[in-house]
Amino acid sequence: MKYIPFIFALAFAPSAYSLTEAETVRLLAAIKQVESGGDCAAVGDWECGQPTAIGCYQIHLEYWADAVEYDQTIGGCYNDCFNEAYAERVVRAYMKRYAPKNATMKDMARIHNGGPRGHKKWATCVYWAKVAKVLK
Repeated sequence: MKYIPFIFALAFAPSAYSLTEAETVRLLAAIKQVESGGDCAAVGDWECGQPTAIGCYQIHLEYWADAVEYDQTIGGCYNDCFNEAYAERVVRAYMKRYAPKNATMKDMARIHNGGPRGHKKWATCVYWAKVAKVLK
């Protein structure tokens, strides 16, 4: 049992995804548009009367915790995801953690939507189509 975190860390070693900063900025803007129309006060994906996704990137608690664990310099609390600059740091950290080397915009958008292996899930293809439409 004590070796599982080490194995997990190896499976999800930091990536060196190949998007330029300009491409990353465009992608983040498109994701933000699809997720919330750019509304930093947005709440969504309701469960039992409570929102499970918040802010302009519609970040879930588990997503936030994962990103903050990866990049502890982010700090803060989950509700800070209502702040656009903070939320962007969370999304960037999540992408750095899970995007495979040579990840494309498509891969990264699908990971944002579907989790660490989202780029391999058929269900995230519809999400990518929405992001791709905004990118055009």
